[in-house]
Amino acid sequence: MEEKGTLETEESILQEEAGTTILPEYLDRKHIRSRVISLSLPALLNMFLVTFVGMADIIMVGRLGASAIAAVGIVNQPIFLVVSVFIALTVGTTALVARFIGAKDINSAKDVSKQSLVMSIFFGIAILGFLYSFATQITRAMGAEPDVVILGATYLKIVALGMPFNIVSMIIAAILRGSGDMKSPLISDIVANLTNIVGNYILIFGKFGAPALGVAGAAIATSFCRLVGMSILIYILYSGKAKIKLSFNESYRLNFKILKRILSIGIPSALEQFVLRLGQLTFVRIIADLGTVAFATHQISMNIQSLSFTPGQAFSMAATTLVGQLLGAKKPELAEESARQTRLIGMIVAGISAFTIFFFGKYIALLYTNDTTIIEQARVCLRIIAIIQPAQSTQFILAGALRGAGDTRFPLYSTIAGIWGMRVALSYLFVKEFNWGLTGAWLAIAFDQITRAIIIYARFKSGKWKYLRV
Repeated sequence: MEEKGTLETEESILQEEAGTTILPEYLDRKHIRSRVISLSLPALLNMFLVTFVGMADIIMVGRLGASAIAAVGIVNQPIFLVVSVFIALTVGTTALVARFIGAKDINSAKDVSKQSLVMSIFFGIAILGFLYSFATQITRAMGAEPDVVILGATYLKIVALGMPFNIVSMIIAAILRGSGDMKSPLISDIVANLTNIVGNYILIFGKFGAPALGVAGAAIATSFCRLVGMSILIYILYSGKAKIKLSFNESYRLNFKILKRILSIGIPSALEQFVLRLGQLTFVRIIADLGTVAFATHQISMNIQSLSFTPGQAFSMAATTLVGQLLGAKKPELAEESARQTRLIGMIVAGISAFTIFFFGKYIALLYTNDTTIIEQARVCLRIIAIIQPAQSTQFILAGALRGAGDTRFPLYSTIAGIWGMRVALSYLFVKEFNWGLTGAWLAIAFDQITRAIIIYARFKSGKWKYLRV
């Protein structure tokens, strides 16, 4: 799309239609970037908040020793794997809501939202039952050492109790983001995560008269903060403050025609997440064989690394919303240019994060532990991942654009090739055969990110995603 030097007045103003902002037909790159930033900034702040709270979690748990860090890190992997099945609803919901908002069809957007909410409740209860019932078996299967199994199973059971709150929150956030509302999920996460930090401080260390519960205290704080976050999002969605206004008096009977549309978009994303999480679980299992100290180092490094992929995730959300709305408004070229500008801005922000972890990663690791072996290994791992930031940012953001178009198959293909063809296969080779230890495992992560970026960029460049029917 060519950049326009002069815009007619009526075309240069963002039009308010159906409770959301829709871009006019002709915009120069300055206006597109402004829209990208307005959508991305709340999501970026949200992701950084979640990242910093996650870091605070591990820092506080880290004071309990390497076994505590390993326990939390190990059980998080199967949690992510189980939750991955639910991604079919969140991705399909965001893509369809965005399409209908772009087409100014509010009633259809509401129908999608109600169906997704009903299914989220079913998913949440099912996940709770599975994780709680098999907590010990799951932790043991991850290759944890005996002391880690006890801590991990305790943490997993308590966190499982909060999973329905988490699942419902995820679907409401997906609805709001699809409508272009990035601020409400941010508000919810600010309150919930501040609650988590305070709860961790009180319950892990036994402050203000509370018992010192250690890892169990961290789990209780996590589940409670998810209840808080869900309550805020439900209030926003049903109080009339959201762009999509729902009521408890409306019918919530299952509509399989709508669910089929949601799942037709979302199932490839669910498979993508399942493949991703299963690959990560296998990858973590390889690292666990290196011992508790190596796994604690990996967990700390991953926690710090989240600073670098946070911008990619945030701008990915913006790309999904923008592309979905603009394709719904039948503006494919503008959708493509918006995705390009989102990628450009996202890569700039990711570059700043990469600079930070490359040169200051060692000092950030000092916040987690005083163990010099862990700190030195973490420094090497972080420098590896900092170097491949352009590839990581590209695959995150452009995959988000493809999902907004309903093109969820190629992110799946890229994940299969990257996670299993590179990360799992190469980590086994580098760690088991070449004996490169944790450094070899992180080199495999780098190859994974580069492979996924190449596949995603090629698909985006083809332009075929602009003409898919959903």
